Amino acid sequence: MVDLVVIALLSAAAGAIVWGTDRIHRHTYGELLPAGIAVAAALLTWIITVAAGLGYQPGLTWIPWIASLLVGVFLSTTATQLLGRRRTAFERAHMTVILRQY
Repeated sequence: MVDLVVIALLSAAAGAIVWGTDRIHRHTYGELLPAGIAVAAALLTWIITVAAGLGYQPGLTWIPWIASLLVGVFLSTTATQLLGRRRTAFERAHMTVILRQY
């Protein structure tokens, strides 16, 4: 149980770092979105890897830790990049429509 708490805290910190490093698109989505995606992905990966028998065995204990953190950071970065680009394009198109009306 403590392992899940540590994974959640580490992946939330990684999600906060992802938000902090995205200077171009971070104004288009909330501060907690990357952290939430990272936590959800990391915990789900942890549960899957431990259920598959890769955790709590000598020599394989590190796999759930590294896999869950890598998946959390990867999905958080990917989701925020895709969402940031789409949201910026949508807002630009919406503003263009509004400005053309006047």
